[in-house]
Amino acid sequence: MAKRSKGKAKNKQSSISGGIKYTVCAEFFPDPLIAADPKCREGETPVDTEARLFDACERWALNRLLEGKTREGLKKRGQPLFGLNSRRVDDAILKAQALIDSQKELLPLEMEETQSKLARAKKKLAHAEKDLKKARQENDSESIARAKRVVHSRRMRVGRLAGKLAILMKHQAAGTIPNIGHPPKVGRGGRALWKRVCTGQATNKEWRAARQNHLYARGDKSKDGNPTIRIAFQDGEFRLAVTISHLSEEKGVDKLGRPVMTRAPQVEGKLWIPEKQRLRVWELLLSGAEYTVELIKGVEGRYRAHISFTVDAPSVTTNENQGILGVDTNPDGVALANVSYTGQPEAWPEGLRIPYPKALHKFEGELQIIVHPNGFLYLKVPELAYSSGFRRTYLIGVLAMVVVEIAKSLGKPLAVERLDFGKGRLDTNRRFNRMAANFPFKKVIEAVIRKAFREGVGVKLVWPAHTSTIGHWKYQQRYGVSVHHAAALVIARRAIGFRERITKELREKVLVLKKNLAKVYSQPKEGKGMIRKARRLFKRLDGKIMAHNGLRSFKQESFHSVWSDLKRLSWSSR
Repeated sequence: MAKRSKGKAKNKQSSISGGIKYTVCAEFFPDPLIAADPKCREGETPVDTEARLFDACERWALNRLLEGKTREGLKKRGQPLFGLNSRRVDDAILKAQALIDSQKELLPLEMEETQSKLARAKKKLAHAEKDLKKARQENDSESIARAKRVVHSRRMRVGRLAGKLAILMKHQAAGTIPNIGHPPKVGRGGRALWKRVCTGQATNKEWRAARQNHLYARGDKSKDGNPTIRIAFQDGEFRLAVTISHLSEEKGVDKLGRPVMTRAPQVEGKLWIPEKQRLRVWELLLSGAEYTVELIKGVEGRYRAHISFTVDAPSVTTNENQGILGVDTNPDGVALANVSYTGQPEAWPEGLRIPYPKALHKFEGELQIIVHPNGFLYLKVPELAYSSGFRRTYLIGVLAMVVVEIAKSLGKPLAVERLDFGKGRLDTNRRFNRMAANFPFKKVIEAVIRKAFREGVGVKLVWPAHTSTIGHWKYQQRYGVSVHHAAALVIARRAIGFRERITKELREKVLVLKKNLAKVYSQPKEGKGMIRKARRLFKRLDGKIMAHNGLRSFKQESFHSVWSDLKRLSWSSR
């Protein structure tokens, strides 16, 4: 019998606490230009000039903040220096400050990843030196030469990582940021383009264009959503109005000595928004929600608009007492297991509707839904394994939408694995690096979590160790499903709190397998190494199986638990 384991912001600043971001990618088509702009350079429009001045102000603010200047002081100095109004300068300062804060947050993570890589590199160096010593004892010239090359490469890698770690620790102690400097690693333009400029592969004109093509305006709920880049719905279409703050003129000063400016002119134009998002944007505009707008001019001269609304997070509508919907992620889709609160698979309810996106019409079978009546289901997207770029991102979004809709209709939260494919795990193993970088696992799980959060569906992250192995040995044959469905069942049971015990049925399976392998390896022949490995494996299993049920939950799920040996046993018995 399975057991359960015991186990106040200012009005002028945008606040996103307790809310989520709803982002829309649109396109802005400005109307014919307003009156002549004296600050425009040749070929520039007033919007281009505003973006150039804003980017220059942001770079200036970044350098001044690194020197320890305050936000209020920079706001006073920036207005006459760049000719922008107070809010535009403040937006540039906040953008620069956000860049600095993000780099400071990344510094400890970079140090942790470097430390883990250095530890692995030292371990590999020790193994390489041991192999070199063994080769010298055997006096094998070819093995010695090969071992020397390996030792040299390992020492070089240890030296590089140690030097990088020392630099990072120095920055952390001094409170500085390693990724801001010259040549630029962060900020407008980017390091890749800078390298192309230095090697003559890109022109200075392209570099300047990349550093002056952004215009940003943060939202403010007290000022109709956004005071400097405003969206409106007129005559059945969306309109965007950009305030050209550098064209306003000073007409006096107030009692505090601050300049009083004339009303800045605006550049208006049509705003194209995707059809599927127009109704939602219109509802948010009517509700008075604040929104942040960032205009980006592409190399072809078109303006893209990234519009981010801050909306309240929906309340969770699922109930864990009804059970869990387990999700096992695979390269070609996801397996689902409908599990009740008792930890057993539950048949799909009558009339369950599984959505099929209308946009999937590229070819027949683009999304395959394989339903098992005993509570298991597989959503297969064959193209997911080999598609690339935007196509894969789109398919992952479709997959996440279907999974969340099923969970929402069942009223059950989702259980997914907490997979770790961070940079700290990447090393000199090219095969693993390529697999980790190309895996859709992490992208699928992140897409599911984002979609679930927006739809009010609960999500539980569980430890991913040995889910497929447990499913193979305990549930695959019992329920007549694939190992992926069985793994989804294990994930759901682990989210509920059940511990996976070694049952009498499983002991008998191992005993039968032990007898069969003993017959196969009874006669001396080729593969004596396999005979010794199998004997050592069964010897370990004899002790681990007896002690497993008495262990605590985290020891039962550890890397060196009985399930690790059972996985090796399943490999050897294929």
